[in-house]
Amino acid sequence: MIVTIDGPAGAGKSTVARMLAQRLGFRFLDTGAMYRAVACGALRADVDLNDSAALARIARELEVELQPECVKINGDDVTEEIRSPAVTAAVHYAADQPDVRQRLVELQRQLAAGADVVSEGRDQGTVAFPDAECKLYLSASPRERAKRRQLEMEGRGEQVDLDELLRQLNERDQRDATRRVGRMQKAKDAIEVDTDGLTSKQVVDHLEAIVRLRQTATR
Repeated sequence: MIVTIDGPAGAGKSTVARMLAQRLGFRFLDTGAMYRAVACGALRADVDLNDSAALARIARELEVELQPECVKINGDDVTEEIRSPAVTAAVHYAADQPDVRQRLVELQRQLAAGADVVSEGRDQGTVAFPDAECKLYLSASPRERAKRRQLEMEGRGEQVDLDELLRQLNERDQRDATRRVGRMQKAKDAIEVDTDGLTSKQVVDHLEAIVRLRQTATR
């Protein structure tokens, strides 16, 4: 069974997707980490981020390992590095590149083949897994998402102004909604869950109930 969780940056997808996968006994597929890994690889190789061919080559040649608590590229642990401000600022170059997206969608499908998976991202229910048995879409107000991102960054010792984070999120939402391929949008058959004012546990409780019902209905 494949469960997709899509939504904008800061909606809490990664946290609740990981928790939901643990509860269900499914594999967690963090597709955002894959795009960050490509961006990280490009920065390490000092390639021009506007060079589409170079980014596509990085995506083809990079060996990305997604482990439960660790992300590696070419054997190096980059779990912390891919969350750095430099990679965050660069990731949209990889995400906007059609050949990179095509390559990573291929990898996502390979990783999910024959497995029970919770996969989170921007286009999981629309592009990567259009036939997924259960599609979810998490939403939250921009300011709420900015506050969550601020807390996440403070937890890593980074201090960022809330209004600046809000501006960055709004810019990212615009890019995600208008990119040529893999744009962020809610699948027609996805269930939307507004996470404003809810704890991660409350969100996961709700999502688990939805998935369990879908499992029962498809047996």
